[in-house]
Amino acid sequence: MQRVEHMTLWERLYFPEIIRGLFVTGYRFWRNLAIHTLHLFGLAKNKSAAITVQYPEQRIAYPDTFRGRHRLTLKDDGTVHCTACFLCSTACPAECIYIEAGEYPDNPVEKYPVRYEIDTLRCIYCGFCVEACPCDAIRMDTGLHPGNLGFSREDFVEDKKVLTERSRKLEEEGKDKLYEESVEKYRED
Repeated sequence: MQRVEHMTLWERLYFPEIIRGLFVTGYRFWRNLAIHTLHLFGLAKNKSAAITVQYPEQRIAYPDTFRGRHRLTLKDDGTVHCTACFLCSTACPAECIYIEAGEYPDNPVEKYPVRYEIDTLRCIYCGFCVEACPCDAIRMDTGLHPGNLGFSREDFVEDKKVLTERSRKLEEEGKDKLYEESVEKYRED
């Protein structure tokens, strides 16, 4: 965008720009309408037009690179991979991750998260926490779209229990079952 001092008189009038925007919108609308009409008659099969997905009844599969809800990965013995190094909370631009570290009684060298919380209302789902984690303890590969978790702010804070349970369910049942469970309450409404 240019500063007002550098704009021509034609650009400062704004009216031509409004007409241009309406032209772009109108072109898309009439193009999609024409292609959908041709599809009804079995023509123009090689052309695609915009479609509307009736979510959650219909679903388009997310790509493997989709950044869905967070989860904490687990070791073979069921404990969390996280060593409470605070790199994920440091890398987070929204500052939505809170970690409280503790030490194992038998191993004073290694730490673990006593408390691990993500405020999903503040989270921007950028994936910086996943990239910053040196031990692959946090992931966003659940295939779940962030949804409405409740009606108060506390409902949107996902703690260590929720994040590890999501990882357990993903390993046991797979992405499709996890998705079906999360969408079930919306289908009932």
